[in-house]
Amino acid sequence: QVQLVESGGGLVQAGGSLRLSCAASGRTFSSYAMGWFRQIPGKEREFVGAISVSGRSTVYADSVKGRFTISRDNAKNTVYLQMNSLKPEDTAVYYCAAALTYRPYSDYERRLVTSYDYWGQGTQVTVSS
Repeated sequence: QVQLVESGGGLVQAGGSLRLSCAASGRTFSSYAMGWFRQIPGKEREFVGAISVSGRSTVYADSVKGRFTISRDNAKNTVYLQMNSLKPEDTAVYYCAAALTYRPYSDYERRLVTSYDYWGQGTQVTVSS
């Protein structure tokens, strides 16, 4: 079992940056593929990006490509989401998620909410115009 705790959210002006962190409990963090999703009230949870177990492979939603970067530090059991050039439409609750996988996920699979086994409680990001 993995417990995930996000931090780093807050209020930022458009064009600014934030870095979200997701700290995972448990000794098997390096066995989990990780993803970031976001959600606004009344809408479905939306894929933001994902990173492979090794950290060598990442995939992003088109809406954040070139602005957001995912990284992980397996020694610290932490995954990060660096968000630059933030826009008001990035305002949402951001969630990290973990998928226990014994094979590489396809880019398609990594985009699916149902591919992930564990979720954090979320952290609010608000971008003002």
